[in-house]
Amino acid sequence: MILVFGSLNMDLVMQVPALPKPGETALSPGYLLQPGGKGNNQAIAAARAGAEVIMVGSVGNDPFGTRLLDNLKANGVGSAGVRVQSENTGVACICVDPEGHNFITVGSGANMLSIADQVPEASLHIGATTVLMQMEVQPNENWTLIRHAHESGALAMLNVAPAAEVPVAMLELLDVLIVNEHEGLPLARALDLPGDEPLAFARAIAEHSRLTCVVTLGEQGAVAACGGEAWAVDAMPIRAIDATGAGDAFTGVLAASLDGDFDLPTALRRATVAAGLTCEALGAQDSLPTKSAIEASLDRVAPPRPVD
Repeated sequence: MILVFGSLNMDLVMQVPALPKPGETALSPGYLLQPGGKGNNQAIAAARAGAEVIMVGSVGNDPFGTRLLDNLKANGVGSAGVRVQSENTGVACICVDPEGHNFITVGSGANMLSIADQVPEASLHIGATTVLMQMEVQPNENWTLIRHAHESGALAMLNVAPAAEVPVAMLELLDVLIVNEHEGLPLARALDLPGDEPLAFARAIAEHSRLTCVVTLGEQGAVAACGGEAWAVDAMPIRAIDATGAGDAFTGVLAASLDGDFDLPTALRRATVAAGLTCEALGAQDSLPTKSAIEASLDRVAPPRPVD
């Protein structure tokens, strides 16, 4: 079972001819209004990949909050841990250019009121629970939940997105750390670890904190290090329409695969396929693939290769 503690937003998605610069207005012919938020996206991605998922977070007492709760139910994600708060539901404004690159601003709203105590202690002891977190809630609430997960024997996963500082003590309690190359390098430097390249700092972080470190590299795929071993996987060849949600698809499917007892290289391959499929459609959640779609496209990504 996967318990996701994180954000729920409503996304306003607009296609623009070019991403706006400071002081510039970019016109779009229309917009999409879709459920989003990193926590929410990763919960939906994991559920569509076949995992049992519970979402813990916050929404406002407004139409956006109602729609987000209905969407969790429609995707088979448990929502008993989602509180309705006095603040408005979080929103994100997403501009997407013709190459699939995006520009995102987030109004956090109710997400900043989520607390670790919303997670029932009993849920951390149900079988082999995986606790998945991101950085769109108050950081201290993540740290509290990481401690609880570690003490309870649950698998603790943290996706450091958006980029943020992570205390050394928290890294040492984590089981899986997921970062992109821009998020991972500052962590390595804060720990005074060697290596400027993703594979080098993934190895250094993994060895230092005795965890699995996964670094996503966009069009270059991903690398991972654990227990003295390392792997690299190439990205799936695609024609990108919208990269929004690709990282969340990767993280959610990685969590679902590990929770489903796939080994790390297999989980990396499945997560990479999911990220690629997500880029082939517009919007974050509508493009998240199902388990059958992932398995049908596995041959589009070569198995991860061990790296010396």
